[in-house]
Order: sequence, then structure tokens, then C-alpha cells
Amino acid sequence: MKRFLTAATAIFLLASVLAACGGNSNSSNNAGASSSPSTGGSSSSEPSGGDKPKEKVTINLWSFTDEIPNMTTKYLETHPDANVEFKTTIIATTDGAYQPALDQALAAGGKDAPDIFAAEAAFVLKYTQGDASDYTANYADLGLTDDMVKEAGIAQYSVDIGSKDGQLKALGYQATGGAFIYRRSLAQDTFGTDDPATIKNEIGPGWDKFFEAAAKLKAKGYGIVSGDGDIWHPIENSSDVGWLVDGKLHIDSKREQFLDLSKKLKDNGFHNDTQDWTEAWYADMSGTGKQPIFGFFGPAWLINYVMNGQVKDTNGDWAATEPPTGFFWGGTWLLANKDVAKNDAKKAAVADFIHWVTLDTSDTGLQNYWANGTMKEGEQGTKDSVASAVVMSKSNGQIELLGGQNMFDVFVPANANASGKNLTPFDESINSIWRDQVREYTAGNKSREQAIADFKQRVKDELNIDSE
Repeated sequence: MKRFLTAATAIFLLASVLAACGGNSNSSNNAGASSSPSTGGSSSSEPSGGDKPKEKVTINLWSFTDEIPNMTTKYLETHPDANVEFKTTIIATTDGAYQPALDQALAAGGKDAPDIFAAEAAFVLKYTQGDASDYTANYADLGLTDDMVKEAGIAQYSVDIGSKDGQLKALGYQATGGAFIYRRSLAQDTFGTDDPATIKNEIGPGWDKFFEAAAKLKAKGYGIVSGDGDIWHPIENSSDVGWLVDGKLHIDSKREQFLDLSKKLKDNGFHNDTQDWTEAWYADMSGTGKQPIFGFFGPAWLINYVMNGQVKDTNGDWAATEPPTGFFWGGTWLLANKDVAKNDAKKAAVADFIHWVTLDTSDTGLQNYWANGTMKEGEQGTKDSVASAVVMSKSNGQIELLGGQNMFDVFVPANANASGKNLTPFDESINSIWRDQVREYTAGNKSREQAIADFKQRVKDELNIDSE
């Protein structure tokens, strides 16, 4: 999802930001595997009488960043009686290294196989619903129930992505429902207010309202978004159907409309014609682009880990509101190896950690620490949108970049309005091909019909997927 200045850099940053999407620590981009037990755990209890100390349960944890491995330190700190140690393996997604290594380890099985592993939005369906789903445990078999999910207020899109045939196999720790993040000063100048409750009705619901707002902004000398990539994610993830239907390429009408909306943006000068993850895109966040840009579409991680480092003089001049259509962007899910259920001690240990990360709504659960930025005691870290709406509803989501707005007031409904039923395992590749062809069309290099035909042909050539 990160497309910076070069293709190699794009892959690198996809691993670090989207995969991390919302972390409270820097992601690891070490392309090699690192394997070491976590520290900070309690030692085995002393023997009582003639009893021998219990052997610690070792959990093999695989991830593509250091985000989840770093959580183990907090887990052991808050669970001093846990008789468990974590052996972590981190392999970055750079150059596609993570999945083949993970697949090999799962297939090999045995004591070194992953007990818990992470998967990001770009490839999670492979492990929850696709060919590799046979390796993953049903949460119910670990004692993690549907009632727990409901009680924590987990967004349905995340459950749908993590489920196969009604059986939950994965959940995330953060939520990535999207909002529209806009400049307060430009809103005041154009609409006479910067109130999120009013601005949401200026830009939506629906794309017709959005383009009406774009015309008003243009009359004031402002662009509504930086580039067409800014509207792609809400279009992509609000479509009724994904790229594949019965194994064949399908172009949902909402996704096909992206051709027309992208051209409308360009022809009317409603954007600065940037590409996301480029220096020009960042310049529009800081207000130094060729025309001031009103807003960006994104989840909390876009605010916290992208805009936060780029806004500069516009810091505090932003607010978030409901977008024209619900969507999500990114995320990381936790899965367990089905073989952990064969050992009662390991099953209990794995279940407890996953529960603490994804479902525990108490003050000492990961969800609470993550939402409030309190992972490190005495330190105010980054506040983030988390999986649990229950936790966000009782947390303080006020952040400086948004002028003190409580972002949870926006992201709780944003998470609820997202859909997880239009993903396929090929989305990353097909999206890239589609966006290339849309740019060719809007630049005037191809007709609309030719762009669609070339899109279908490239999908066939590169992915061996026929069109309907």
C-alpha cells in the first residue's frame, strides 16, 4: 500500500506502515529472520516440597514487524504468573519473503512451527479462507467465543475477514475503518464552519455530494484531495463485489466508476494530480503543494504514522469526519496454528495471549494500552483506533494533530460502517494493475474501453485469471 519514490521502496514501506498500521513502536524491516526468546517473563515457580518446577510453555510467534513481538513484553509484565516464554521470528514482507517462509514452517510442523502468526490485509484471506486456512485454528477451539467478540464490540468487517464458513480464525488488535481527514481553515473559508457534524453533510453521503463540495472548494482556490489514489480506497472497499466471482475477474460497477471519478478530478483541477506515497503527496499534507488541499481519506494509522510526520505548519489544523462511503484500509490479524489445540498447556497459553491482545477490554488489556498510548508506563505514546469499540468508547482519543478532537467519536462508527466481504487473495496485484490503467485513461493515453481491455489482458497475463 505504500508507494514511495521507487518500486523497491514501495514494497519496503508496505511492510512497515500498512502491516504495522497503527503500532505504538517502530516496525522491524529486517529482511532476515530473527529468532530470540522474549525477556521480562516470570521465572518458573520454586518447587514446593518434592515437586519439580513446571516447564515453561514456549510459544513460537511469527510476524513481519516487531510490533506484536514487542507486545509480549507488556503481556509478561501484566501476567507475572504466566508460565510462558515467547520465541519470536520476524521476517519482513520485503521482496515477498514472509509468506513463503511462513508457509514452509507451517507445512513442516513440529516443535519449531509457528504457534501464533500474523497476517496483514494484503494476504490475510489466504490464511483465513484460502488454501492455507487448513493450518489455522478456529478461535472456538481455543475457547475464544462469539460472545467474547460481541462483548468487546469488534467491528463486523474484521470478523468477516477473519472467518471461514462462520468459524472465526483471526482478529486484529487495531481497527482500520476510514474517515475523511480535512483542513479546518479551508473548511471555515469555504463552508463557514469546521464542525465535523456539518462537514460530513457537505462532502457526502455519496460521490455526487463529494464533487459538489469539490466545486465549492475549487472556487476558493483549493483542491479537495491530493490525487486520485485518495479516493480509491473508499471506492475499492465499499464495492458490492470483489475482483473475483466464481474464479473469474469481475469489475464491480463502483470500481469501474473510479475511471470516471478519477477523470473528473483531473479534468476539473480538483486535485494536484499526485500519486500517493510520493513527496508531492506529503507536500499537500504540509500545505506546500501547488494548491492547498482540503483532505485525505484514511484510518487512524494514516493520521498517526503518516500525516503526523508530514503536516508541519498545518498541525492542529485538521479534523476527521464521516466519509461519503464506509471503508477500511489495512490491518493486521492474529492467527493460531491448529496444532496448538493438541496440547492443553500450549492451547491455554496461546488462547490467553490472543485474548489479551484482541478481546480483553480491561484496563490491563492490550486494547486499553494501545488506544490510550500507555504501553510504556509514564510515557504518553501514540493513541490509536483499536479493535474494541467498547475500549474506544471509554478512552480519551483527543490528539493534537486534529486540534484536540476525540478521534474515537469518528472511528468507532467508521469501523462499524466498513465492509470486509469484498476482498480476494489477489487484491494487491489486481489493484496495482487497475490503477495503472486508470492513470493511462485519465492522462489521455488510452480510451476508457482500451484501458478496461488492457486491464483484463494484464490480469490474464500476470495472474492467469480469465475475465467473465
